[in-house]
Amino acid sequence: MQSRKRAFVAAVASAALAAGALTALVAGVGTAQADTTAAAKPAAAAASSGGVKIAYYDQWSVYGNAYYPKNLDTSGVAGKLDILNYSFENIDPSNLTCFEATKASDSTNESNPNAGDGAGDAFADYQKSFGADISVDGVADTWNQPIVGNFNQLKKLKAKHPNLKIVASIGGWTYSKYFSDVAATDASRKKFVSSCIDMFIKGNLPVQGGYGGTGSGAGIFDGFDIDWEYPGSPGGHTGNHYSANDKANYTKLLAEFRSELDAYGSANGGKHMLLTAALPAGQDKISKIETDKVGQYLDYANIMTYDMHGAFESTGPTNFQDPLYQSPNDPSTPISPGTEKYSTDNAIDAWINGDSTYGIAGGFPANKITMGYPLYYRGWSGVSAGSNHGLYQPASGPAAARGISQVAGTAYYKELGGIVDNASTTFYDPASQTNWFYNGNEFWTGLGAQAIQAKADYAHCHNLAGSMMYSLLDLDPAATLFNKIVTATNGSASGCGTTTTPPTTPPTTPPTTPPTTPPTTPPTTPPTTPPTTPPGGTCTLPSWSASAVYVGGNQVSWKGHNWNAKWWTTNEEPGTTGEWGVWQDLGAC
Repeated sequence: MQSRKRAFVAAVASAALAAGALTALVAGVGTAQADTTAAAKPAAAAASSGGVKIAYYDQWSVYGNAYYPKNLDTSGVAGKLDILNYSFENIDPSNLTCFEATKASDSTNESNPNAGDGAGDAFADYQKSFGADISVDGVADTWNQPIVGNFNQLKKLKAKHPNLKIVASIGGWTYSKYFSDVAATDASRKKFVSSCIDMFIKGNLPVQGGYGGTGSGAGIFDGFDIDWEYPGSPGGHTGNHYSANDKANYTKLLAEFRSELDAYGSANGGKHMLLTAALPAGQDKISKIETDKVGQYLDYANIMTYDMHGAFESTGPTNFQDPLYQSPNDPSTPISPGTEKYSTDNAIDAWINGDSTYGIAGGFPANKITMGYPLYYRGWSGVSAGSNHGLYQPASGPAAARGISQVAGTAYYKELGGIVDNASTTFYDPASQTNWFYNGNEFWTGLGAQAIQAKADYAHCHNLAGSMMYSLLDLDPAATLFNKIVTATNGSASGCGTTTTPPTTPPTTPPTTPPTTPPTTPPTTPPTTPPTTPPGGTCTLPSWSASAVYVGGNQVSWKGHNWNAKWWTTNEEPGTTGEWGVWQDLGAC
């Protein structure tokens, strides 16, 4: 999978300049490492109702985007989250430990192999003063506090929302270069993990800019999120270190984190410390991880089911960044050596059930998996309509950069108000169960109401833990996408049929005449008042209706039989399209 290649260059506040602080960090969600051979107490399986909600808050949010921890409170986001991932912390290349520094990364140059070396934003973390107007509790920082910055604001946020857990995310796209090195030996793992616990859990922050000191950051973080992009793979940032040994060492690193976090928690009132990881959604990268071993150490695995396509494929063809299912019309190249292409279903299935073609063992607990939702959009310009409103068409290049995000080919929801959620420019692909947006020139891929519901239905039907969102700084003031995801995550699927596993092979021929503009919010349940006399049989399920919209898992009766919808459909009569049709015959009523 194309990893987090969004380069959000932090606009540096004048206060930061006055302090000599230059910060420019790249957004990146990564994967983690671990090992079964280290002596560790396995984490208890996380209790999950399918409604777990995790989201990333980026440290650079406080600059040009002016999205402060206070916004998490006033928008209602903090009160609806279970875990907030604060991203990203880096690995010190000089001694392979966690560290704090104020040094810009070369986030605009993907070809620079040393882009993240020694980079970090200690200024944003605990040295930036917050005035009363942007402080969580309305109280301005003072000069004699032990710490200020995001860390102090997160502490205030936790005081207002005691059920919210906050973890420190290490790595990401730009900061994963040295994970292979810290995971390489038992000694290097112990050195790294203990340094991270000392700095971010015990709160022993280095004294910098007049702030920090022993215990100054204690009580903020409840654990770690490991974002290694990617163990054993050349598919990460240019210059990343990787090795064939990463597969086993990744497991060992997670085991070391679990062991030391458990020891700390036991010594501090028996508190359970969290360990999560952002994990890949491409079979080529999943195959480099011991999927059957790492789950015992993790509370949650945040599967990065996005960035599968985007304007980093500069001239297209246009495609979905987060397809739920693999469409038979997808023109992209299969992932070598098999025939599968990028899709959420292929990824989740590989983690849980394995995939022998790619050497993936499977075995990861479904109830520890959160499905990734991108809160941003990827887009192309110069896209002709073709036969289906710009889908799978060539492009002249990435869409122009917008005012806040300032990255060509990437935009926030609030920057696409004339395209996203506009009925005339919003479209839905029933094969991949994904939305796209097209205005005659620009094609944007990202979340719409139908796609959000389809993803949530999938998660509920597969007994997944819940949802992970990247990244909160992308939200509009009303937190529109976030609230839609929360509502869908807190809900339940209208029906999952007789099995919790959707079809692995979609139909070879999708509906030939789908509606040109499907409804933007399809019903999650079929009509509750069906025809009173279905033609044949004694059936209790609602009768099929030609005018209704059905989604995967909806069940109906028709002509004496019960039928299960395998994916989105409308006006497709059960029993008329054969075994490859959308309707699965459940037998006579």
